[in-house]
Amino acid sequence: MIKYHHAPDIEEKAKDIAVKVGIKHDFSRVRFVRSTGSKAERTLARCHAFPRVLQAALGMKAHYVIEVISEQFDRMSEEQQTKTIIHELMHIPKSMGGGFRHHDYVCSKNIERMYKMLKAA
Repeated sequence: MIKYHHAPDIEEKAKDIAVKVGIKHDFSRVRFVRSTGSKAERTLARCHAFPRVLQAALGMKAHYVIEVISEQFDRMSEEQQTKTIIHELMHIPKSMGGGFRHHDYVCSKNIERMYKMLKAA
């Protein structure tokens, strides 16, 4: 069974990255969790959105959850962890309307560009 735990370390790192590379998300609507017990072997992290039907029914704005899968993520180098967080942050559109940016935008080229910006900051 998958278990989820608040991940303040990931939240802090994501906010620091966002400031340095110019990502202007409303972090009051983004949560960060570390999961354990996942059977996913090739997945490092995931970005989840609060479904639009629930947003409408509950009268809430979109919220996002970035999940890092402990068994994979925690074994990676600092650089790969940072790139993974950048990748997941890039999936959240500027409008934060409940949708996702797809892999035509969230690609290695753009992740590397942001990573270089981060290192230069």
